[in-house]
Amino acid sequence: NYGPVFEEQPVHTLFPEGSAEEKVTLACRARASPPATYRWKMNGTEIKMEPDSRYRLVAGDLVISNPVKAKDAGSYQCVASNSRGTVVSREASLRFGCKFVSTSFFFFSRTGLSYRWLLNEFPNFIPADGRRFVSQTTGNLYIAKTEASDLGNYSCFATSHIDFITKSVFSKFSRLSLAAEDARHYAPSIKARFPADTYALAGQMVTLECFAFGNPVPRIKWRKLDGSQSSKWIGSEPLLQIQDVGFEDEGTYECEAENIKGRDTYQGRIIIQAQPEWLKVITDTEADIGSDLRWSCAAAGKPRPAVRWLRDGQPLTSQNRIEVSGGELRFSKLVLEDSGMYQCVAENKHGTVYASAELTVQALAPDFRLNPVKRLIPAARSGKVIIPCQPRAAPKATVLWTKGTELLINSSRVTITTDGTLILQNISKSDEGKYTCFAENFMGKANSTGILSVRDATKITLAPSSADINVGENLTLQCHASHDPTMDLTFTWSLDDFPIDFDKSEGHYRRASAKETIGDLSIFNTQLKHSGRYTCTAQTVVDSASESATLTVRGPPGPPGGVVVRDISDTTVQLSWSRGFDNHSPIARYIIEARTLLSSKWKQMRTNPVNIEGNAETAQVVNLIPWMDYEFRVLASNILGVGEPSLPSNKIRTKEAAPTVAPSGLSGGGGAPNELIINWTPTLRDYQNGDGFGYILSFRKKGTQGWLTARVPHAESLHYVYRNESIGPYTPFEVKIKAYNRKGEGPESLTAVVYSAEEEPKVAPFRVTAKAVLSSEMDVSWEPVEQGDMTGVLLGYEIRYWKDGDKEEAADRVRTAGLVTSAHVTGLNPNTRYHVSVRAYNGAGTGPPSPSTNVTTTKPPPKRPPGNISWTFSGSTVSIKWDPVVAKSDESAVTGYKV
Repeated sequence: NYGPVFEEQPVHTLFPEGSAEEKVTLACRARASPPATYRWKMNGTEIKMEPDSRYRLVAGDLVISNPVKAKDAGSYQCVASNSRGTVVSREASLRFGCKFVSTSFFFFSRTGLSYRWLLNEFPNFIPADGRRFVSQTTGNLYIAKTEASDLGNYSCFATSHIDFITKSVFSKFSRLSLAAEDARHYAPSIKARFPADTYALAGQMVTLECFAFGNPVPRIKWRKLDGSQSSKWIGSEPLLQIQDVGFEDEGTYECEAENIKGRDTYQGRIIIQAQPEWLKVITDTEADIGSDLRWSCAAAGKPRPAVRWLRDGQPLTSQNRIEVSGGELRFSKLVLEDSGMYQCVAENKHGTVYASAELTVQALAPDFRLNPVKRLIPAARSGKVIIPCQPRAAPKATVLWTKGTELLINSSRVTITTDGTLILQNISKSDEGKYTCFAENFMGKANSTGILSVRDATKITLAPSSADINVGENLTLQCHASHDPTMDLTFTWSLDDFPIDFDKSEGHYRRASAKETIGDLSIFNTQLKHSGRYTCTAQTVVDSASESATLTVRGPPGPPGGVVVRDISDTTVQLSWSRGFDNHSPIARYIIEARTLLSSKWKQMRTNPVNIEGNAETAQVVNLIPWMDYEFRVLASNILGVGEPSLPSNKIRTKEAAPTVAPSGLSGGGGAPNELIINWTPTLRDYQNGDGFGYILSFRKKGTQGWLTARVPHAESLHYVYRNESIGPYTPFEVKIKAYNRKGEGPESLTAVVYSAEEEPKVAPFRVTAKAVLSSEMDVSWEPVEQGDMTGVLLGYEIRYWKDGDKEEAADRVRTAGLVTSAHVTGLNPNTRYHVSVRAYNGAGTGPPSPSTNVTTTKPPPKRPPGNISWTFSGSTVSIKWDPVVAKSDESAVTGYKV
């Protein structure tokens, strides 16, 4: 049997007035044996369950028919009882949601409200767009800066949420009129603000509001004045929300509104409190009659919870043998009447928690039925045996031991402990016999007997030997033993006193022999982690023997520790570290690696000294890139290899320096008339050496003396355009470039020659001839233009051709590349007259046309093939004959045949 234990307790319930439901149910169910009976209390007074009452019990649930606020609103508790005791449930409130009352813009409800605003008509809701804000605390609508579009009629739309029921109501419309639109700028003024003290329960979401008037519309920023920003913040300008708020979020918060005219700030505190939460609870306890008992429970919460005690549902205070002191309950000399159900109750203004436990006070005569003395007790010669005597008894029984008829007392070889356990040392054959434990208390007496049998002792005959090996090598540790032949012998191994699990050793450990008296351990592919003290234990059911050996595994060094960077300059830093484990092989040297934020790959660095000896703990890293973010790590090596790297150092940035590399890829050309375009390859971050990076260009017309210069800011820049009406087409300029940053200027590049923008060719080719080759092809040739007449780089020639009767604009075009002066044109129509002209072209376009020439393509060849082909052989010759082909009027005449 056991006392009631709640499995379901009543919860806070909200009953909406006007609901179609005709009843409300408060749940209660307890596990108990025998089954529990139930009662209910309202506001501390027991509810009478009369036949015609509106209250009735369904199992343990309380059902209230036709609930009425005036009679039924209050605090309810369930009381569960059986013959073992009584417990009371937590308190649960039954509340009634009020009806809506609308007066102008103000609404009242016992539940949460949410607010929105309408402009002119439903559902034209006003959005929260940064310029407008609806406070969910007051319901007010704020407009930071009014605009003409704000003119109109406004209504507040309030919604109440009661459990799963939602109700909404509109206010009367109010008109907003604008006298005139004010374009003046003015400083922010915070109007919607959170309370000076905001109280919140741990685990809830906290929302702070802050909104300001101003023109331009102010930006809202949030900060915590006495601590760092939490990752739980959800910031969206006027609102700061903190999810799952905790005690670390308590403190002073500031909202700042700022625009170009000024700023305004407001501060308030978040104060975190918490419902009671158990840190320590009481548990079901069985105690002997006449013994003492101390129970304690502890709860966390803010404000600090007060703790009280209940016994069988009634308040418990200090009296006679019972002392109640906060969370502690003490009993002196327990009696049977102390049995029952006890509850520890912790409460503050935010809630109450209950912890329940059953106390059973026992009075029993000694009884060995559950724990008799073992019938056969084997023991090893010269060893030790422990024989427990554990009868069930309350109060605790007095214990005596006998061997046969001899009463045993404590001596050099015999010990009887306070709990009645018999210990025999240095056992010999003469110790064999019957051993009886006698137990007695005021309720009665009992005894239990076992027979001691002495066996041969287990001994290690071949012990493991200490060894010293390198990582990756194999080894066998030997272990042989002798034992009493009437018993089974097992071997176990441990490493540094932790048993070796062969199934989880990843193949490193194996048993080396299947013989009963041999327990050798083989270790394969040894690793550093296998170093340590190995213990072989040979064991029977009565005794065991152990021997140990030390295995030293040598390997590459472990990672150095504590990498610190100091003395940071533009190209060097000083690194220091602490020595790691040498793993039983002296450290020969250290290697320093680094990586930048531009690459995740670690690279070995140059150092001073070049070779870092194994006894060093500091070195200078040289040849670093100025103004670069670095992480460093250190690796140690010995004759067995390079070890694991240290943890990366903190990120550092080298100091700035003037650029040391000239920009590359200097080129240019193209553009509009009177322009000089200069191009280069942007300098990579690795070579910028400092902030404020840019380029300095120097250029002059080739053959002149003075240089013009231009500064081009920003590292990403890749071209510069110089415009001047005096720049002629395709004029050569000498150009050079260097980089600068806020530390100075870098070296200049080599001088390159860049030409100004080209113009279309000014002269045309001449002596253009065209000759029909086939019915669909022609050859065109011409005399080239003189290079001295060009205003750019001659790229080639463009042949234009069009049918007689067509306009030149419809001409087909063929382009050549380079300095060739002829072209083969295909795809023409047979027996057709064409006009042909040729133009030179460069990067700026095509030049003027040559005088056109004419050409007529030939008629097509006959379509009909020769017929009646025959042939005859005569010696080494063959004679072929065929019928001739006669051309039609639209075909060209036959001039021959091809065999």
